[in-house]
Amino acid sequence: MGGDGPQPFIEFVNGYVGHFPDLRVDIKRVIAEGELVVTHSLIKTSAEDRGTAAADIVRLEDGKVVEHWDVLQPVPETTANDNTMF
Repeated sequence: MGGDGPQPFIEFVNGYVGHFPDLRVDIKRVIAEGELVVTHSLIKTSAEDRGTAAADIVRLEDGKVVEHWDVLQPVPETTANDNTMF
């Protein structure tokens, strides 16, 4: 991830999209509580990509993102149960 502030974030996203021009992010759900917001998404870098499940957590202060954490897990080809990642 990039450094602090909006410009490093913008540069990171633009670089990632430049590297993966077919990038798609499908936000499945958004959860908010107080100053914390979580998105649960499916990220695919191409049509052939099985994808990555992502949970992004941000802390807001005065309407601005001041902290960010994420958890990423590749979508497996097979699972041990019938539960989906979404």
